[in-house]
Amino acid sequence: MAWDMLIAFDSTQQALRTEMLLEYAEIDIDTCPTPKEITAGCALSIQFPKEDLDQVVRIIRSEQVEVRGVYTKSDNGYDNIHM
Repeated sequence: MAWDMLIAFDSTQQALRTEMLLEYAEIDIDTCPTPKEITAGCALSIQFPKEDLDQVVRIIRSEQVEVRGVYTKSDNGYDNIHM
């Protein structure tokens, strides 16, 4: 599985809530430590495949999940995509 995308959070509560929402939507995810390159208030992040980006963004917006950002992996680390 290619984990192309990453969601970072400011709170563990929002990370765990998002994990539950994405699992309920049957999106393949992986909970991981937040990379050092990303400044966030929470040590947990969620990785997911790029092909699920539209669905993930829809869920984040409709459920009003508070996220630090959604990032894509690049050669230089991580780039924030603006939602």
